[in-house]
Amino acid sequence: MSKLLVVDDEEKIREIIKKYAVFEGHQVVEAANGLDAIELCRKNTFDIIILDIMMPELDGFSTCKQIRLSQNTPVLMLSARGEEYDKIHGFEVGVDDYVVKPFSPKELMMRLNAILKRTSNYTDGEANVFELDTLKVNFTARIVYINGKQIDMTPKEYDLLFYLVKNRGIALTREKLINNVWGYDFFGDERTLDTHIKLLRHDLGDYSRYITTLRGVGYRFEG
Repeated sequence: MSKLLVVDDEEKIREIIKKYAVFEGHQVVEAANGLDAIELCRKNTFDIIILDIMMPELDGFSTCKQIRLSQNTPVLMLSARGEEYDKIHGFEVGVDDYVVKPFSPKELMMRLNAILKRTSNYTDGEANVFELDTLKVNFTARIVYINGKQIDMTPKEYDLLFYLVKNRGIALTREKLINNVWGYDFFGDERTLDTHIKLLRHDLGDYSRYITTLRGVGYRFEG
């Protein structure tokens, strides 16, 4: 059973999500605004957060940013708009995926379960570490260090880097990266991948040179 935090100022939306989530065996905690969500995250541990963008007092972007200061719980954002700016801004503050309102509850559950499956896969198994000069990637702890300093990245950036590193030296097509990092049920497009590669390169600094762009194909980690 996974523990979900559903954050939306519309009670009917929370009720619909809770109904479907409980039916699939999840435990659901509700919050009507961003401030309450932040407080709940300080006192509880959740497996995933479903977060609306447009809310009174504190919007979803600001709420996610505050939560990210203390934890890397996956975030699935609900947006009344499908604008590219919203998605890019959301990815920058640490959102894992988007569902645009009005949404299909079944699609929402598919995306939610796909995120839970991916994030749990990275926490299972024995500890293993990859090191390249002063770059240190701890797969089990989901921690990345450069020059002994921990690097703060979004959950999706961790997933993408881990997959690239584990398949270093291999040419990875965009389709393969999207299928294995976002999941086969991902409904976005290749721009999502390119945006995350750009963010990842920024966070890696000098080590970004190890991520090679294969024109017309995808990417390869050279380390």
